[in-house]
Amino acid sequence: MGCDGGTIPKRHELVKGPRKVEKVDKNAELVARWFYCALSQEKLRRPIVACELGRLYNKDAIIEFLLDKSADKTPMEAASHIKSIKNVTELNLVDNPAWSGDKESIKGDKYDDIQSACFICPVVGLEMNGRHRFCFLRNCGCVFSERALKEIKSEVCHKCGVAFQEEDVIILNGSKEDVEVLKKRMEDRRLKSKLEKKSKKCKSAESAAQQDTAEDSAGPSKTNDGKDCLNSSSGEKRQIIFTKSSDNGNSSIPGKVNKASSTATKRSIADSKEKSEAYKSIFTTHSSAKRSKEECSNWVTHTAYYF
Repeated sequence: MGCDGGTIPKRHELVKGPRKVEKVDKNAELVARWFYCALSQEKLRRPIVACELGRLYNKDAIIEFLLDKSADKTPMEAASHIKSIKNVTELNLVDNPAWSGDKESIKGDKYDDIQSACFICPVVGLEMNGRHRFCFLRNCGCVFSERALKEIKSEVCHKCGVAFQEEDVIILNGSKEDVEVLKKRMEDRRLKSKLEKKSKKCKSAESAAQQDTAEDSAGPSKTNDGKDCLNSSSGEKRQIIFTKSSDNGNSSIPGKVNKASSTATKRSIADSKEKSEAYKSIFTTHSSAKRSKEECSNWVTHTAYYF
């Protein structure tokens, strides 16, 4: 059954071929990349920032994205590489004097010129509408056209005079090859910063350890500085200062100060022991003499009484 009435199906109706690739409107793509925020899809308004891959954002949208710490936060591919506000640079843009803004098209009855843009290059005067390649400097955030940097080669910013290198130049809304190169530079830069932080921490820890060892080594030398307090057997504290001088009256040799102080302390301890023993012997002899004298007096009185 089927094919009644003399209908003859064609080949393209029976055999399904490959689908046609949908073409993206280039003008719409340029407008979306150069006039709207890559994160919030809202119109770009000052302050405008750019990431290390050359994408344009509203600063308010980046701050809200970083402050949102909720668990149900939707992952944004356009800002997945932004971890802090330091990863973006605020752009110093120059207004286009010929830009009339959106005031003329409020009613929607006028034509919107896509070729005109609200910002221009301060050197060449090209409009930043996506038709020309633009770039910015990471050090200062000034925006120039690539043609201006190629024609007027300099190692200093044309607008503010800040020195920059070739690695500091980031292309805005570049091609896939440009994004890959910028991504590699970003990873190398972040790895270098991590290594520098680790080296600084290691150096600070080493310096603290050296200070501790220096304090420990300086402690005993201060205690043996030539002043020692010794407790004698009678409970008195005597402060003895030891100095060693040569026969000719010269100062003591620095390498033998510790040995001299140790021998001097040993002699002082021996002298104190001898003095204590002599004091004890004198006390015992004095007490024994007194006792014999009392015994003699008692014997005399006893004999007198007896007789």
